[in-house]
Amino acid sequence: MEPTLKLSPVDKYLMKPIHSFISKSTTGGIVLFIAALIAVFFANSPWAEAYSHIWHHEIGVSFGAYELKMTLHHWINDGLMAIFFFVVGLELKRELTNGELASPKKAILPIIAAIGGMVFPAAIYLFFNGGTDASHGWGIPMATDIAFALGVMYLLGNRVPLSLKIFLTALAIVDDLGAVLVIAIFYTSDLNLLFLSLGIALFVLLIICNKLGFKSPLFYAVIGIGGIWLCFLLSGVHATIAAVLAAFAIPSTAKVNESFFSFKMDQLRQKFYNIDPTDKRKNLTEEQVSAIEEMNVLSKDALPVSHRLEHGMHAFVSFVVMPIFALCNAAIPINLDSGISAVTLGVALGLLLGKVLGVFGLVALTIQLKLVPKPDGMTMRNLLGVGFLASIGFTMSLFVTELAFDVNKHPEFPAEAKLGIIGASVIGGLIGYLILRTSKK
Repeated sequence: MEPTLKLSPVDKYLMKPIHSFISKSTTGGIVLFIAALIAVFFANSPWAEAYSHIWHHEIGVSFGAYELKMTLHHWINDGLMAIFFFVVGLELKRELTNGELASPKKAILPIIAAIGGMVFPAAIYLFFNGGTDASHGWGIPMATDIAFALGVMYLLGNRVPLSLKIFLTALAIVDDLGAVLVIAIFYTSDLNLLFLSLGIALFVLLIICNKLGFKSPLFYAVIGIGGIWLCFLLSGVHATIAAVLAAFAIPSTAKVNESFFSFKMDQLRQKFYNIDPTDKRKNLTEEQVSAIEEMNVLSKDALPVSHRLEHGMHAFVSFVVMPIFALCNAAIPINLDSGISAVTLGVALGLLLGKVLGVFGLVALTIQLKLVPKPDGMTMRNLLGVGFLASIGFTMSLFVTELAFDVNKHPEFPAEAKLGIIGASVIGGLIGYLILRTSKK
């Protein structure tokens, strides 16, 4: 039996299980789903008006003669969600530089799937809503919720081949990039060129500092959040785009003297061991604690800043940012007395039918024509399952919904779109899960 660290009963029976639960890839999706259910419950309860009032309470800050005042709903969507998009940006950069999207051979199928999974849903939505006041919502069914989709897939464990998990991850990353571009180009309000230019200048500054070897996360946070985010917010470009740009400016590589690093770590390890080689002390000595701290500093310096930030922010995004977003945006009053609207139908079929046609249909055609080889372990059946999982559009789709419609003219459109999103996400996720569960590995 391998030796293990000595744990107290509290650590062993309470803290370790909690940490294990939080670390699972499925947990974030579970918490997000629960938050969405809570929001739907309150939206259809006697407390619906009071619940809505909470999110429309105005909060502001003043800078001398300048005042930045928004509702809590806008602070969440424009501010808190910037943190989510920052992590998305870090993931995008990792995949483009060192991940599955770095190799053209590996990236071609996920890119084809992502493009198909954006074009077909938008076309289906416009089929039902083109030429109407609701046409601007075409971007809503284009996005795949990476957390939910991967969460469902990872529930299946070893039933799903690793190549399929990698394919869905790469597909979702490209899909996120597409969603970010759509938001930046088509869902941006009137531009203030002065603030936009200042934001771009700060972005260039971060790039320069990256090239010069600046590694301080605090420096990038201050310039990225306090500078680029604020400038983009005031410019009219959606502020979450600033978060993606800031993420792309973060150093994603690290270089250390490998021989020195190995020598120093061995030296510190030996120092730690020599103090108590028989392991008879009940507590660590000051010298042992000091050795551990030095090893920790060396390890941090060897890791890229982007890696440290992505892993450090994962729990906060999964268990704070996303649940709050769901509580605020998934509060949908369900009323089918007047039937299903064209907006609901366009969004629901755009996600369910469009994603399957775009992801499964286009990739299957590409493979059948032998333009690109089929990944190991992928079958047409489990590819169909991935197509349905891609129809889970929860987070990104809800976010685009908040940008797509003028609620002053048509206050009913957001609720109708959200109904389609949740309906399609639940149905698509369930069908995808059942297909993959019954597929042969």
